[in-house]
Amino acid sequence: MESALTLTYAWLKAGHVIFVIFWIAGMFMLPRYYVYHQESAPGSEEEKRWIDREAKLRHIIITPSMILVWVLGLALAWTSGAYTEGWLHAKVALVLVLSAYHGWLIGYGRKLAKGERPLSGKALRIMNELPGLATVLIVILVIVKPF
Repeated sequence: MESALTLTYAWLKAGHVIFVIFWIAGMFMLPRYYVYHQESAPGSEEEKRWIDREAKLRHIIITPSMILVWVLGLALAWTSGAYTEGWLHAKVALVLVLSAYHGWLIGYGRKLAKGERPLSGKALRIMNELPGLATVLIVILVIVKPF
């Protein structure tokens, strides 16, 4: 029975890491897409292409990956019993922040598609660093388990 649990844990962990990579890669790409979108002429064919690219990235990669990260991560926490660990609580808090940022990015994309451009390209470039910082902190929490 223990070997079945070990095998299940390994598959859950592999799936979790794979979809974390997809999600974070998309979270790096989407703000960059928004920068290029904002630099295109309003109403142009180029702007229409950016709207389409952004929607595909969100619907095909980013959102499904985020959902799978949550499902597999929660299954990992349950399977391993780590849900009582302090490092996991901190990790989940950071993943909640990333999920909120994900939601904000989707909302910003909707504004762009309507022709609104509330942020500068520079602000979007700075915001592009948030997933990287969160990823660094999460990896440290998972590997080092400082508490």
